[in-house]
Amino acid sequence: MASDRPVWASLIALFKQRAPADVSVVETLVRRHRLRAVELLPWILTVVAYYLFSDYLALGSQILIMILFALSLDLVLGYAGIVTLGHSAFFGVGAYAAGIYAARICGEPLSGLMVGATAAALVGWTSGLVILRTQGFTLLMLTLAVTALLAEAANKASFITGGADGLQGVDIAPIFGWFRFDMFGRVGYLYCLAVLFLCWLFARRLVHSPFGRSLIGIRENTARMHAIGSPVRRRLLTVYTISAALAGVAGALLAQTTQFVGLTVLGFQRSGEIVIMLVFGGVGRLYGAFVGASLYMIAQDQIAKLEPEFWNFWIGLLLVVLVMFARGGVLGLVDRVLSLARRKP
Repeated sequence: MASDRPVWASLIALFKQRAPADVSVVETLVRRHRLRAVELLPWILTVVAYYLFSDYLALGSQILIMILFALSLDLVLGYAGIVTLGHSAFFGVGAYAAGIYAARICGEPLSGLMVGATAAALVGWTSGLVILRTQGFTLLMLTLAVTALLAEAANKASFITGGADGLQGVDIAPIFGWFRFDMFGRVGYLYCLAVLFLCWLFARRLVHSPFGRSLIGIRENTARMHAIGSPVRRRLLTVYTISAALAGVAGALLAQTTQFVGLTVLGFQRSGEIVIMLVFGGVGRLYGAFVGASLYMIAQDQIAKLEPEFWNFWIGLLLVVLVMFARGGVLGLVDRVLSLARRKP
């Protein structure tokens, strides 16, 4: 028994040494989940904008929708490392599903959101089963192929989608039977803001969960995640489906607030624009979607008024400047400025 005492003593000492580390890990996870005061700033700004820019609430609704769309893309591109240029496929499916549901079945908006999310999630899951078996350039081309196929299907099925003329007769009932969409966009803005807030809470919970941290591990080193027994393909398929559902909600919001769905919702241009928005704000940053989508949409609106023929040139120039001098987007630039300010005595 005397010879066993050093062994037990060493084990007890080991547990005593590891306990504080385990507690610190738990405290770190709790702190990461805790809502910080600075995270309320985007929501305060959106509420202030509702009162200060009442003439631009229609544009504000579009910005909120694009923020949600960019947020859905950031889950797969920024956190999981799935490079895609076909994310508009899910946005368009959600828009058409919600629009057809409102035009042919029921105009109730909340159930329309669920229909759009479910349809997009189904497309994301079925396409992800094939696409996520590939990598690199092949994966990129397959995402484009899915979008092209869905766009052509929507064009050919004109008896359902309206084809090139767009889906007509999208009549949305009042929210909860009380709040009818008005021509000034007040109800639409608040509706989009409430949906965005709920989706943001979900996305925030997701990226700060163990599942979200595993996605970052897959993005950084897939082989190592395989080696420790992580179900890489299943987790990528899960986040791809979730991202598709959120993009479908964004598309459904567009269909409900504009009461029209055209083929442009499935266009390559929309996929490219949403990637640019993320680059503007910062890829892999939960709030990059907020900054990037707002900056892009406002810049597009203002530049188009000044230079209606050359606004694409100025947007491209802005993108080049950000990529060259602000790696990590606007949020990355803010981080560097703050770090320099801390270093100064």
